[in-house]
Amino acid sequence: MKILVFGRDGQLGKAFKALLDSRVAGVAQQSVIQYVGRAECDLADEGALSRLLAQFQPDLIINASAYTAVDKAETESDLAFGINAIAPGIMAQYAANHNATFLHYSTDYVFDGEKYGYYLESDIRNPLGVYGKSKAAGEEAITQVFSSSSGGGQYAIFRTSWVYGEGGNFIRTILRLAKEREELKVIHDQYGVPTSASWLAQVSLGLAINQDFTIQKFPSGIYHAVPAGETTWYGLACLAAQAALDAGASLKANPSAIKPIFAVEYPLPAPRPMNSRMSTDKLRQVFEGRGDMSKLQQLNQPWSEPVQAYVSSLAQDGLI
Repeated sequence: MKILVFGRDGQLGKAFKALLDSRVAGVAQQSVIQYVGRAECDLADEGALSRLLAQFQPDLIINASAYTAVDKAETESDLAFGINAIAPGIMAQYAANHNATFLHYSTDYVFDGEKYGYYLESDIRNPLGVYGKSKAAGEEAITQVFSSSSGGGQYAIFRTSWVYGEGGNFIRTILRLAKEREELKVIHDQYGVPTSASWLAQVSLGLAINQDFTIQKFPSGIYHAVPAGETTWYGLACLAAQAALDAGASLKANPSAIKPIFAVEYPLPAPRPMNSRMSTDKLRQVFEGRGDMSKLQQLNQPWSEPVQAYVSSLAQDGLI
């Protein structure tokens, strides 16, 4: 099997490299995997992307890349749409024409955050800013390609939220600031679910790959993929700080020194959804139908557990 992974240098791309390399070493030595970063292919260059796909001829395309500079996207809309909408459409077209499997990653930002409760995959998209609009356009491009194609292939679009992993993210920023300052102010009225990049890679790959590392069929469409539960940025900051202290790190600002504020008190160029909670029932039903208890256990894992493990690993590696 030939696997092409875009986004090699990002948090999710790095998680996929760690996961796939370990899987290939165990059961799939004949598989060929190519990890692509910006240096290998500029996704804003449509011609370069098409040539890469034609040359490598992947059986599985994993698009872990994205333009994620939410605020900067307000002034770089062409670049955001090029990477988040046009490029995924090209990948989807290749997959549909060549009977390949395509895994793509989207975001809670495709919603306006005004719904009470948990968003479903079928809820109407209404993004607030350019970043969200570009990701929504990517979703639409992929679904339109496959719905109008007479070829084969299959696809899954995984919507997720608040991703963290190897690289810059909210948790690492909070811990850095907690070492530098005696008090922090963090938004407490935006709700979502922190999602480990490693967790996301394992769950999403589990939809498409069997234990023997071969492609398995699944219902094409959009899936929400986040751990169980919910929190706020304030709740996440407090838990991360406490986990750091528990792991032996030294902080100037302990959890009691982290103060909750309203989102309106921290204005940013791009609007954020106030509610990013998403139901994972659709994905859960697929795993239930297969009897895949390991993936069901992952979906049922509270968001706090991988956060605590992540912070502990940062402390062990001397990164706090």
